[in-house]
Amino acid sequence: MKAEQFSMGGVPAVLYGDPADQGYLFLHGQMGRKEEAEDFARAACPRGYQVLSIDLPGHGELRSGELTPWEAVPDIQEALGWAERRWEAVSLRANSIGAYFAMLAFDAPARALLASPILDMEGLILTMLGWAGVTEGQLREQGEIHTTFGQTLSWKYLCWVREHPVFSWTCPVSILYGGRDNMTPRRTVEDYVRRHNAGLTVMENGEHWFHTPGQLAVLRAWEEREA
Repeated sequence: MKAEQFSMGGVPAVLYGDPADQGYLFLHGQMGRKEEAEDFARAACPRGYQVLSIDLPGHGELRSGELTPWEAVPDIQEALGWAERRWEAVSLRANSIGAYFAMLAFDAPARALLASPILDMEGLILTMLGWAGVTEGQLREQGEIHTTFGQTLSWKYLCWVREHPVFSWTCPVSILYGGRDNMTPRRTVEDYVRRHNAGLTVMENGEHWFHTPGQLAVLRAWEEREA
């Protein structure tokens, strides 16, 4: 399978597949990198797609920046513009927080395949405040709070999320969800599925991060079916 590495406005990118008139933009999650798209590309490219993947801020080869929506969304929109100039239809394949960023950047993908998507960022931040044992008022006063579970909670981030609602998509959406996902409650996923008439595949013993051999097998089977 053809793979071309290049830079897009300073953002490292990789394009998989032979020239085509349609493609997917692949967005990784936290601690990910653009090359994660390769396995999905092996499913999508034989079906007439190309797959474009970028490193999000502070990840992969893009060492600068932080994984915040105000830094990530402009890079995603740059990639989207690149794709729209070359393809007649642009679809999305995104993981975790990459799905949340996509919902801020895309108004109308052709279709969207989302693995462990963050569907309610405000709710997740408030949940993390509970995990940390601090109140919203304390976060406002301190600005940032470093937690024992590795996340830095930010008042600026919470305010930004509240001020920037995501797009409400009408395109076909398919979601892969782990029954033991501790980042997005099942009721949030099921409510999104009802409101958007989305497809839902649940691996009951799956986690937010699909990483074990069994979980990866389910992920690959879902990609093969949905691509």
